[in-house]
Amino acid sequence: MKVKKIVSFALCFLLLLSATSAALAAPAAKEIVEFNYPEWVYYDLIYLADDLGYFRDAGVRPRYAGEIAAGQMIPSLASGNLDVVTRHTPLVIAAVASGADITIFAAGSRSTEKNPHMKYFVRTDSTITSVKDFEGKTLGINSFGACSEYVTKKYLLDNGLDPASLKMTTAPDSQQEVPLLRGDTDVAIIHPLASGRASANTKDFRLLFSDYNIDGGLSGMCPYSVSGKFLRDHPAAITELTEILSKASRWNNEHPEEARALMAKRFGFKLEEAEMFEFYPDQVVPVPEIQYWVDRLVAEKKLAEGQVALEQIFTNRYNPAYGK
Repeated sequence: MKVKKIVSFALCFLLLLSATSAALAAPAAKEIVEFNYPEWVYYDLIYLADDLGYFRDAGVRPRYAGEIAAGQMIPSLASGNLDVVTRHTPLVIAAVASGADITIFAAGSRSTEKNPHMKYFVRTDSTITSVKDFEGKTLGINSFGACSEYVTKKYLLDNGLDPASLKMTTAPDSQQEVPLLRGDTDVAIIHPLASGRASANTKDFRLLFSDYNIDGGLSGMCPYSVSGKFLRDHPAAITELTEILSKASRWNNEHPEEARALMAKRFGFKLEEAEMFEFYPDQVVPVPEIQYWVDRLVAEKKLAEGQVALEQIFTNRYNPAYGK
C-alpha cells in the first residue's frame, strides 16, 4: 500500500512538474489593444486593412461601435466614445481650438485628379453648368464645418460670388442622390464610395467638377485622428496602427481594381458604381495641407490668428516612416 501511495505521489509530482514546465515554456499570450471605430458607408483604410487580414495577427484591431453620423464622429472622439476616426482636417482643428483632446496621427486619403476627394453633381436637366450658377442654390453636403462647406464657399468667393446666398442641407453621402432627384437640392456633393453610383448614373446625374478641379487637391486630405487618452494609454498600438494604415495605403494605390472590389463587396455596391480614394503611401501628415485649413478657418472667422499651433493639431511622432 505504501509503495502504491509513493508511486501515485511520484506520478502526480511528475505531471505537475510537466505542466509547470509547459506553462513556463509557452509564450505569453499577445496583448490585443482594441480601439472603438465607427461604421458608415465610406471608402476607408481601416475597413480595407480589415478585409485584407492585416489586423489578424496584429496587437491592435478595431472594435466596431455601430453606425455613427458623420457630424457626430469628432464629438464622439472628443468624448471618448470613439478612439479613432477619419474625418476632415477642419473639423479636427475646430475641435482642438475648442479644447478637445484629439490629435491627427496619420495622413489618410489624398485628392488626385483621377480619384478626387469629392464630386459635385446636378440633375441632367439642371441649368447649372458652373460655380457661377451656384448663388441662391441649395447644396446637399454630408456635414457642416468640413470640406463640402468651406471649399465650396471659397470657390464662390474666388469667382466673385456671395457664399452667404447658398443654402446647405445635410444627409449621408450614400443618400445624397434622393433629395437631388426630388429637387430638394440643386447640387449634391458626394464622396467615395457613394460618388461612384452618381457617376455611373448618367441618365439622372451630371458631374460638374471635383475638389481637385478647384484647388489641385490641397484641401482634400482626410486624415486619421485619435483621442488623447487612447494615445497616452496605447502609444505602441498607434504606432502599429500607423504601420498597418501605411501598408494598406500602398496596397490600395498599387491594386486599385482589387481594392475597389473589396469595398464594393463590403457595402453591397456594384463594382462599376464604387469609386475610391488614393492614400498617402507612408501616411506621414504633410504640413501644407494642415496649414491650408488653419488659414481657411481664420478666413471664415472660425479661428483667431495664432489661436492654434500646428503641433497641437497633428503629430508624425508615431509614424516609423517619418524622417526617413
